[in-house]
Amino acid sequence: MKYFSQFMLLALAVAMLLGLQYQYWLGENGHFASKKLLTQVADQQQLNDNQVTANNLLRTDVYDLKNGLEAVEEHARLDLGLIKPNETFVQVSTAPTTYSRY
Repeated sequence: MKYFSQFMLLALAVAMLLGLQYQYWLGENGHFASKKLLTQVADQQQLNDNQVTANNLLRTDVYDLKNGLEAVEEHARLDLGLIKPNETFVQVSTAPTTYSRY
């Protein structure tokens, strides 16, 4: 009878250990769920950093447009094709050059 109670105590301890291990590895807030969540946080942080960089660039552009005429002129030249009086317009083709023999 003495060995039976020790066996039952050991079986209970093993069952509790297995239950705790299950909760640690596969539970709702377990190890794998935590790793997945940390990966999602890192991905979102990367997206946020990229957006912060884009926002800073736009903020700088808005500041230049509000405070200087150079930025306005640059946008007018690039977007609207501004050519000042007495300027010569030169267009450079970026198409690949092909040669043919006659």
